[in-house]
Amino acid sequence: MFQNRDTIAAQATAAGEGGVAIVRVSGADCEAVVSRVFQAKNGKPLANRVLTYGCVMENGEIADEAMAVLMRAPHSYTRENVAEIHCHGSQALVRKILMLLMAAGARMAEPGEFTYRAFMNGRIDLAQAEGVMRMIHACSERAMRSAVRQMEGGVSAFVRTARAEITSLLAAMAAAIDFPDEVEETQTALEVTASCKAIAARLEAACDARAGRIEDEGLRVVLCGRPNAGKSSLLNALLGGERAIVTDIPGTTRDTLTEAMQIGGVRVLLTDTAGLRETGDAVERIGVERAKKALAEADVRALVLDGASPLTEEDKAALFGLAPQLIILSKGDLAPVLTADEVHAAFGDVPTVAVCAPRGEGMEALKEALAAFVPEDGAESSALSQARHVEAARRACAALSDAVAALSDGMPLDVAAVDLSAALDALGEITGETMSEKVIDEVFAKFCVGK
Repeated sequence: MFQNRDTIAAQATAAGEGGVAIVRVSGADCEAVVSRVFQAKNGKPLANRVLTYGCVMENGEIADEAMAVLMRAPHSYTRENVAEIHCHGSQALVRKILMLLMAAGARMAEPGEFTYRAFMNGRIDLAQAEGVMRMIHACSERAMRSAVRQMEGGVSAFVRTARAEITSLLAAMAAAIDFPDEVEETQTALEVTASCKAIAARLEAACDARAGRIEDEGLRVVLCGRPNAGKSSLLNALLGGERAIVTDIPGTTRDTLTEAMQIGGVRVLLTDTAGLRETGDAVERIGVERAKKALAEADVRALVLDGASPLTEEDKAALFGLAPQLIILSKGDLAPVLTADEVHAAFGDVPTVAVCAPRGEGMEALKEALAAFVPEDGAESSALSQARHVEAARRACAALSDAVAALSDGMPLDVAAVDLSAALDALGEITGETMSEKVIDEVFAKFCVGK
């Protein structure tokens, strides 16, 4: 995919106008390439790890006042010679500097090529590289904390511990096979069986793809209920603005409307849906179908009930046969008619929150109730939360289970060793130690240019 011997260059900051833009260069000829484009005011070559004031030059004329820094290998992001030019944030200027660098001997970097080189040069492993990408796309404090743990090697350390234990088991099995007079095979089989079960249980407990999706994308909360139950007013109150149209006319909301907010450092995606009712309106029927789809994909199905009206069959049918996970009694500014006891009699022991959207009452209690649906945050929680990692870990668990079954059936140790080797390889895919080039390319293809 990449030509690692080339000197590469790309814009490291986001595209668009700004005060400062950074152009990054990496490769063996980095210093020579940059020296043809940047001239220090003091007339000296760039010093290692010193930000230097100077100018970007084009045909002997100043193109921009800028700063530049050189970071010699191996003390750089890619473990190659790396330099950065910090220029003014005009995109026309960035393009000019990149063209000058191309003319000086560099080529444009491919998406993710800087991080790919960091991976290939042993600075980071594949899981840490994915943590870099998660940090770039982090949309909440929780996502940033999770990305930092991954970048710092939290996932990698967990996986390497499991791999080390499996390697030890393989060594013990090899000793029993090679030295049957000194090592008791039956006892070894019992010890390997117990260890395999323990490792598999720990791996399975660490797998939580839902936690990773919530961290990266957000908690999906769908507000459902019969027409005019107060869903749109509630959405506006939570967002603190007039995002959804609110009228006294039933059926105002004809489509799903999704907006994002933060609750306790977690991104929450709130979706307002069309109310369920029999209608001849084709557009409204489409809205109801979309509401069904949103509910099927929701992390939290929040049923909004009009607290100032009796419970109706429409209320009970608003979830299309699904059970509510949270009930919200709306219209607290009106005389209450519907009681919590009636709600629990109809829907069971479901968390219930009473609110008054126009006055903003009950919003904090509602946010706390929503926060309870977010998986626990912490260094040990959801250690394997990305889909690729979870899939690899579960293949490792299956291989460990196969080893246990083989030993339980009285099969020779070397048969179970094949399964243990498969588990070892599956876990190695997470960190890139036993990963195919195709998958590595797919991981880095998701990166942006300049990272």
